[in-house]
Amino acid sequence: MSSDLLSNLTRSASPSGRDSADTAARSWDIWLLFFVGALVTYGLVMLYSASAVMASQRMADHYVLLWSQTQRVVLGVGLLLFALQLDYRWYKRLVYPILLGTVFLLVLVAIPGIGTVQNGARRWFSLGGFSFQPAEVAKLASVIFMAYSVSKKAKRMGSFTIGFLPHLVIIGLMVGLLMLQPDFGSSVILISMMMLLLFVSGARFSYLLVMTLCGAGLAYVAISNSEYRMKRILAFLDPWSHRQDIGYQISESLIAIGASGLSGRGLGNGSGKLGYVPELWNDFIGTIIAEELGFFGVVCLLMLFLGMLWRGYRVAFHAVDAFGMYLAFGITSLFALQGMANLFVVTGMLPTKGLTLPFVSFGGTSMIISLFAIGIVLNISRNDEDTWESDRDRRASQREERRWERKRRNILKRRKDLRQ
Repeated sequence: MSSDLLSNLTRSASPSGRDSADTAARSWDIWLLFFVGALVTYGLVMLYSASAVMASQRMADHYVLLWSQTQRVVLGVGLLLFALQLDYRWYKRLVYPILLGTVFLLVLVAIPGIGTVQNGARRWFSLGGFSFQPAEVAKLASVIFMAYSVSKKAKRMGSFTIGFLPHLVIIGLMVGLLMLQPDFGSSVILISMMMLLLFVSGARFSYLLVMTLCGAGLAYVAISNSEYRMKRILAFLDPWSHRQDIGYQISESLIAIGASGLSGRGLGNGSGKLGYVPELWNDFIGTIIAEELGFFGVVCLLMLFLGMLWRGYRVAFHAVDAFGMYLAFGITSLFALQGMANLFVVTGMLPTKGLTLPFVSFGGTSMIISLFAIGIVLNISRNDEDTWESDRDRRASQREERRWERKRRNILKRRKDLRQ
């Protein structure tokens, strides 16, 4: 594509196309905050329902996971408030330190003895009972980089060497480090986000098509050379033939969902949490929602999620500059891609990926980073003009005036001395 699709859609959102008084009167998007708050509350309720039995049996306290997640929510809300107050254009000025710091974390977590291994993957730092997953930081850092880069290059996005290759190299580096863990699901999300932002910013469709074909080939190699990934594919294609081994989780999930009906079995009355569906409070929390609250509970979840996406994309379409537009669009798209992937896995429409449902599933790093990212989008929604550059130019002009004033005084002083 030679045109900037998202910029064309948001042309009317530019400062020249709006009344300045109306812009100044705008505040942050309270509806976005409402939908996110509702999703977090929904998730905490369902997390307790899904984990209480397991926590009581294994840890002698059925509130353990709920309390842990609540702590992460409180920390995430603190970061949300911080991001809400910090001008989002600071991320543009700090993009390379953010990028380098993220790469450092991804390298560090891959080192044996530093990164913690869980379920065969080295994806976490663990310290004092608190775990941290750098992959979640990598997703947000990649969006910030992509938003900065495509907004800076603007009409040069149609060029292969300027508009396409640099993004492929940087995101490819991130994906390579993620695959060392390995984290195939996050890698797919990152690549999908990159391609979506390249598409809307004006990259040539032919480049994206070739990349899609090459990516499919690399994905095939990565899957075919990994025994556990091949097992997931087999479980996806025919879970019932592998119900007693590799297809156990997805087949039990489908059974629980199929038995739910319109209103479900009632909150707290699901049978999947009795040990039939592994990781029910995490990747498969959609299963317990469907089983206990039925079709109506799932519709409620989808409406809240779609409401959050609607407000997020609306912020992007009304942003006052290209960086804010692409940043809000990229963050919202991350939630859309990961949410869609999670629900598709739960319903057997995709192989198991190990991706959480944003704002709902149990996952400390995911919750904290997601709430921080929403704070960034809320800051963009204020639609303030970028005064940093004008203030910088004004200060530079004042310094220049003072410099010339000093020169003028020195010249007058020398003239006075010569006369004397």
